[in-house]
Amino acid sequence: MLTSKQRATLRGIASTYETIFQVGKGGISDTLVQQVSDALRKRELIKIHVLDNCPLSAREAAEELSEKTESDVVQVIGSRLVLFKRNPKEPVIKF
Repeated sequence: MLTSKQRATLRGIASTYETIFQVGKGGISDTLVQQVSDALRKRELIKIHVLDNCPLSAREAAEELSEKTESDVVQVIGSRLVLFKRNPKEPVIKF
């Protein structure tokens, strides 16, 4: 669980990040979950875009992805969401 100060720090870092995944009309598939999990292991912080034709809202997609990847939702703004999961062996982001 993230504190509000950690969440604010991560939001600032994520503002400079590019969106690396999109959730489309297929919704959240097992393949997407695996790719997001791999990206979180490597980067710790990722930004995802939920397309208009997705059956889920950005908030619903964030909650489902965070549950399936065991990560924390940092932020949901409009159709974009940011997820964070600390890598215990090789942390990339230091608090």
